[in-house]
Amino acid sequence: MEYSQIKNDVKAILSEYRFTHSIGVAKKAVELAKLYNVDEEIAKKVGIAHDIAKEMTDEELLEYAKANNIEIDEIENAKPSLLHGKIGADIVAKKYGFTEDMVNAIKWHPTGRKNMSMLEKIIYVADKTEENRKETRFDIEKSRELATQNIDDALIFLMNKFITYNIENERIIHPETIKARNDLLLKEGKMHKN
Repeated sequence: MEYSQIKNDVKAILSEYRFTHSIGVAKKAVELAKLYNVDEEIAKKVGIAHDIAKEMTDEELLEYAKANNIEIDEIENAKPSLLHGKIGADIVAKKYGFTEDMVNAIKWHPTGRKNMSMLEKIIYVADKTEENRKETRFDIEKSRELATQNIDDALIFLMNKFITYNIENERIIHPETIKARNDLLLKEGKMHKN
C-alpha cells in the first residue's frame, strides 16, 4: 500500500488536530529512521497510521476488541483509550498488510514494552516529540535532543516523565511501560546498585 493512500485514509478518519499530529509523527519517524538505519518509507507509513484508531469512542474500542478477539487487560478495561494501539495494529494488519514489526510499532506506541525493536522505539519517541507537540510534561526540547543522540536514553527520559506525571496526578500506569523502562535500564546498565 502506498503512503499517499494510507495518508488519505487517515485524513478521512481523524480530526484535523489528530491528522496534523499524525503527519508530524510520520515526519519525525523519517528523521529518526535516517539516524538509526531503519527503512524511512516503512517508518513514514507507520507514523502516519499509528493513531488510526485514536478517535474511536471507549465503547467502539471495547466493541472492536471483543468482535476481533483482541485481549483486553484490566488496565485497558478501566481506560479503553489505551486500546487504540492494539486496535490500530489490527486495522493496519488487515487493511494494509503491514509486517509484524510495523504492526507491533503501532500496537505498543501507547505504552512501550520489553524488548522493543528499533522501529517500535522510533514510533514511540516520534509520537511524543513530533513538531506539533507543545506539552511541558515531556520536556520536549530535551526529549528531542536525546532522541538524536541515543534513542534508548530518550525512551527512558520520556517514560520517566510520563510515569512521574501519572503518579503526581493519581493516574493509572500500564505495567508494560514499567516493564519497558526496567528493560531499557537493565540493558543500558543504568541500574543503581545499593
